[in-house]
Amino acid sequence: MNSRSCRIPQPSRVRKIESSFAWIDHRLLRSGFLQVMTHQDQSLYLFVALAADRNGVSFYRREKICEILGLEATTFEVARDRLITMGLIAFKPYSALSPNGFYQVLPVDGRPPDFTRELARSLKLRSV
Repeated sequence: MNSRSCRIPQPSRVRKIESSFAWIDHRLLRSGFLQVMTHQDQSLYLFVALAADRNGVSFYRREKICEILGLEATTFEVARDRLITMGLIAFKPYSALSPNGFYQVLPVDGRPPDFTRELARSLKLRSV
């Protein structure tokens, strides 16, 4: 649909970019990432993107993120690891033993990994 045929439902309420701003890259949808993301992956990605500074970095504590999103710590860690595997975020812990650290939203590049193929490969390796 081109812009001439687009109808804005509430023209008096068009969004404006204010001093604080976050964005979600449309390639999450167009490149197929959204389709392979769980709801937990999606909520964590949204949180990290909204909390990020201009460099894409945020540093909320795991406990606070879990509290806000209603996630258990193990569910959070699975979602975080999946986002890292997809190349959507990076994580650098404060120290070797810390569950907390810096999160960085990364540019959306390429296509998402095929988790079903990886799972099948993993199951084959375990049965050997």
